[in-house]
Amino acid sequence: MNGFEEFFVRLAEDSPRWNFVWLYDERQAERILSGLWMTVKLSIACVILSVIIGIAGAWMQGAKNRVARAIVQGYIQFFRNTPPLVQLLFFYFALGQFTPVVTGPDGWTQIPVISNVGWAIISLSFFAGAFNVEIFRAGIESVPYSTREAAESLGMTRTQTYTNVVFPLALRVSIPALSNNLINLVKTTTQAFAIAVPELLYESVSVWNDFPSAQNPTMLLLFVVYISLVGVLAFGMTSWERKLRIPGYGE
Repeated sequence: MNGFEEFFVRLAEDSPRWNFVWLYDERQAERILSGLWMTVKLSIACVILSVIIGIAGAWMQGAKNRVARAIVQGYIQFFRNTPPLVQLLFFYFALGQFTPVVTGPDGWTQIPVISNVGWAIISLSFFAGAFNVEIFRAGIESVPYSTREAAESLGMTRTQTYTNVVFPLALRVSIPALSNNLINLVKTTTQAFAIAVPELLYESVSVWNDFPSAQNPTMLLLFVVYISLVGVLAFGMTSWERKLRIPGYGE
């Protein structure tokens, strides 16, 4: 044990409510690090999938097919008007009952094709995606109709007009609102705790259940980690917005 670890061991002895056990106990450090890594992976997967859903949904909202527009509108109303935790539990416990299973390596264990991590990604992505659809729709509607007509007059199809002209302009207008929604999504990933996804909150609770004296330091760690994660995302989105900004457009 080095001097750094000895310092926190003595701190735990002198101040029992401030036991930074994960700084000197290798087993607890591994739990915290694995939880942090799971949180990062969960956040990245949900952010990417929710943005894809938002882009596809916004495109479908402008479709000529009434059924497609109705499906998107129903999806938006369902996911925007119900709590994300309820959605998460519904996906995992209700829809999860119909998930196909495969036989495990031991030959008799039945393993669901979609794990609790998979359901967390699906549920949270669809929740945030519903808001992203509306964000991108508002951005698309901000593009002057004359711009679309000009693209169509050049022989572009609806898909080409959307991908090459309308969406790049709409994205620039949508980034501020999109940034806020993605930040909320990263914070919402803590709700995966409810279905035993081993993310940072889940592992932190496990640590302080085993070491009640570590509750205060671990809660402080949670606060710092999420401030850092959200800060990195906010900085990245702000930098992206500046790079994509067109002087005079969207102001």
